[in-house]
Amino acid sequence: QVQLVDSGGGLVQAGDSLRLSCTTSGHIFSNYAMGWFRQAPGKERQFVATINWNGGSTNYADSVKGRFTISRDNAKNTVYLQMNSLKPEDTAVYYCAGRKYPTTSYSSSTYSYWGQGTQVTVSS
Repeated sequence: QVQLVDSGGGLVQAGDSLRLSCTTSGHIFSNYAMGWFRQAPGKERQFVATINWNGGSTNYADSVKGRFTISRDNAKNTVYLQMNSLKPEDTAVYYCAGRKYPTTSYSSSTYSYWGQGTQVTVSS
C-alpha cells in the first residue's frame, strides 16, 4: 500500500521560511512524478509545484514562482518544498501527491496518492 506522510508545517511570520517534507513508501518512488497542492479555508485545492521522476523538470504556480522550490531525493523516497519569503496568503494546508507517471502535472485529478496534509500558517 502506498503511503505519503507530510511534515514540516508550522506557524511563522511573514518573510520567514519553512521546508515541507513528504516521505513515501510502498511503491517505486523514483518512477513517479510528485506534486504539492494547498487548500485554504473555504477555497478549492490549488496547485503549488510539481517535479518529474528524476528532478530534471519542475513547474510552479505563478503565485509561488521565485519563492518556493520543489526538490526530491530518490534515495530517501522523499520530496521537499522549500518555501521562502512566506506571505499571509500562503496560509493553507499543504498536501503532497504522487502520480503514476514520470512527468509533471498541474492537475490534482491526475494524482493517485495523497498525504494527510500539513498546516502552514503565516502571520502578518
